[in-house]
Amino acid sequence: GTLVTIHVVAENPGAGDAIERAFEWFLEVEERCSRFNEQSELMQLRPGVPTPASAILFEAVQFALLLAEETDGAFDPTVGGRMAALGFNREHRSGAAVRCYEEPQESVSYRDVQLDCEQRRITLLRPLTLDLGAVAKGLAVDTAARELQSFRNFAINAGGDLYLGGLNPQGEPWLVGIRHPRRDKELIESLRVSDQAVCTSGDYERPAPNGAGHHILDPRSGQSASKVASTTVVAPSAMLADALATAAFVLGPQDGIEFLDRMGVDGLIVTPELERYQTAGMPYASS
Repeated sequence: GTLVTIHVVAENPGAGDAIERAFEWFLEVEERCSRFNEQSELMQLRPGVPTPASAILFEAVQFALLLAEETDGAFDPTVGGRMAALGFNREHRSGAAVRCYEEPQESVSYRDVQLDCEQRRITLLRPLTLDLGAVAKGLAVDTAARELQSFRNFAINAGGDLYLGGLNPQGEPWLVGIRHPRRDKELIESLRVSDQAVCTSGDYERPAPNGAGHHILDPRSGQSASKVASTTVVAPSAMLADALATAAFVLGPQDGIEFLDRMGVDGLIVTPELERYQTAGMPYASS
């Protein structure tokens, strides 16, 4: 359900072909990593069965598990069943409900997923459903960006997950607006960015269909994270920026900023009361 736009600053007849290849990566990643498609490679994983995985799926799962370990479970890709229970279980085009595994009474966690890096196999140790929403879109953006590197100056926007290569048509770093989390059609801040990704996680993006909370769960409680309204991260890759924005959102404003500093990326966290927490190096347009 994501709208993707690609802008290449080039007078080159080959740009059209490269843009088409870039768009194809989004379809490829979706085929591999979506829990909303029962035929996707992700949804073919079975409990107790070591399953060979494509490079795309394996990289996404491996990265998600590493981040889960780094955050001690504040970020956890095994929340698919809990997301479905909140109503996030419908394919965006057809509206049809997508099945997920019945999960045991006690909560599953990232420790219930085992990777065999040598054989590139994934094993679910218990019945669970992986959700790679905070990883796969960023991975698709990064893969598309590799197709466009030869053009140097380009922008990819996948539903607010951005990668900005080089300079804009005016020969300046790209200007990026950060949506105000509480005022419609208003920006809370603007950035100037070149050769970096910018991703924002907000509590306004996807309210739960049952009316209770939103789509960013704290895996430790099973409830929507409530201490943050939006988190924006600037990082070298979109997969990193997207996942770290989700993790910092769950960790909360103070712990989230400390975490982003530790990860060596920049970020802005806005609370529901519109208090701002930020790293020292945020590339604001006014600075």
